[in-house]
Formats: sequence, structure tokens, C-alpha cells
Amino acid sequence: MAATLLGASFVVFGAMYLAPGSPASFLLSGRSASPAALQAINDQYHLDDPFLVRYLRWLGQVLQGDFGRSITYRTDVSTLLADRLPATLTLVAMALLVVVVLGLALGWIGAVRGGATDTAILLSTTLAVGTPSFVAAVLLQGLFAVGLGWFPTSGTGDGLLDLLWHLTLPAIALALYLIGMLARVTRSAMLEALDGEHVAVARSRGVPEREVIRRHVFRNSLGTVLTTGGLIVSTLLVCTILVESAFSIGGIGQLLELSTTTKDFPTVQAISLLIVALFMTVNLVVDLLHPLVDPRVALGTRRSGA
Repeated sequence: MAATLLGASFVVFGAMYLAPGSPASFLLSGRSASPAALQAINDQYHLDDPFLVRYLRWLGQVLQGDFGRSITYRTDVSTLLADRLPATLTLVAMALLVVVVLGLALGWIGAVRGGATDTAILLSTTLAVGTPSFVAAVLLQGLFAVGLGWFPTSGTGDGLLDLLWHLTLPAIALALYLIGMLARVTRSAMLEALDGEHVAVARSRGVPEREVIRRHVFRNSLGTVLTTGGLIVSTLLVCTILVESAFSIGGIGQLLELSTTTKDFPTVQAISLLIVALFMTVNLVVDLLHPLVDPRVALGTRRSGA
């Protein structure tokens, strides 16, 4: 993880300098400036230093918890992240809860019941997978917020309950695509487990069908489902940028969009590196949990090592 983060930090830092324009042009806002004024800006933000020198200076500050000072907001990037990160994490947590509950439930029902129920679930999940998050955000906002007036159209409100109320529609819009994906993965994994010999043996021994499904089918499918967890969380982190913009939520997603537009290098670099770190942490947790959910993974590793 340390080596990957180091490589990611180099890519994140260098990518902004490949884009056209510069922080100095934004700070000047199109106004002409004397060479002395332009030089003062370059000296303040070390824009004239060699690329490697700027990168090593930035990396040393990041390791100390200092992400620099925002060019747009004229404040520390760490302060901006601390103010906006709670809203984004709450939105992602709400969406993840909806994805896990509905995705697993629909996949379970479709695999177990089959027939018309399974067909209906397949059609609905296909529609969900084919609906991008920003399209779902516009449709939900137009119907339930503007049309019916059941939910707020934008913002995060005041207080925890008001925050949850404001984030309900964004969470659903963010989760819709992933609900369909997780449901289809769960259904396929359970159907494959249903054909296993251990299921036939359990049924021949008179084990109740509910126990067969819970202990021998669903539990054996969790390994495949858990592997999808990293992809789900990474998709949530990326798509929250679009959803936050649609609902005007003051989170890091909207901050990233605004900072990219204004060439706010320190803010974009900090948010990008934070997203990479969160993604890597989630994948690490998934890798650590996988052997606990499916002991065959650990046994296979030991045998290959032996």
C-alpha cells in the first residue's frame, strides 16, 4: 500500500500540471499584470521551481498532514476537507446501506423463487444498471423534490436528522446502479451454489430448506459478493461527485469539481490522494475479510505455499 500510494501521489501531483492553464492565470482573473506581480505569484506558490522539487516539497508536507493552502478559498486545504468530508461520508454510508440491503435481498429472492419473480427482478435490475447516477439524480429530483415536494431539492440542512432527510434522494440516486449490479452478482453466485453437491447432501439429510439456503447457499456465495465490495465503494466515491453537483451538496465531490475548474492545484491533489487512499483501504479490508467469510481461500493459500 505504501508503494502504491507513493506512485499514486506522483501521478496525482503531476496530472494537474499537464492540464492547460496555471494557478497564476486564475488568480489574475484575466487581468493583465506586470512581470513583477506575476513573479510574486510564482514565488508565493513556487511555480518556477523544477517539477521534482515541487513534488518532493509537497510530499514532505503531506506526510506531515499539511496539504497546502487553497488558491481559490485562501484557506488551508485540511480545513476545507474537515468541513466537507462529513457530508460526503454520510452520503456514501447511506448509499452503501441501501445497496447492501436491497442488492442482497433482490439477489436472494430472485435466486430462490425463480419464475416470474426472478424475471421481474432481472428486468428491474437491468434497468437500474443501465441508469447512470447523474440521470437518476435528475429524475428523482424532478419527480420527488420539484414535482411532489416530498424532499428538499438541494443542500444539507441543519442538524443530523435534517442532514439525513436532505441526503435521502442523493443516496438513492447514488445507489441505484449498484443495487442492480449487486443483485445480479448475488443471484448468479447463489444459483451456482444451489447446484453444488453439498446442497444436495444437505437436502437428502432432511435439513429444512430455509437452513439450506441460509447456511449452504448464501454463506457460500458471500465470497463472490464480498469481492464486489471494493468495486462498489470505489464507484460510490467517484459517482458522488456527479450526485453532489446535481443536489448542490457541499461535500468533497462538489469541492473537487469546483477546484478542478479553477485550477486549485492543492485542493484537487489532496482530494484525489484521499480518494485513492480510501479505495486502497477498502480493498485491503475486503482482502482481510475474504478468508474469514470463505475459509477455502486461506486453505488454498496454505496448500499452495506448502
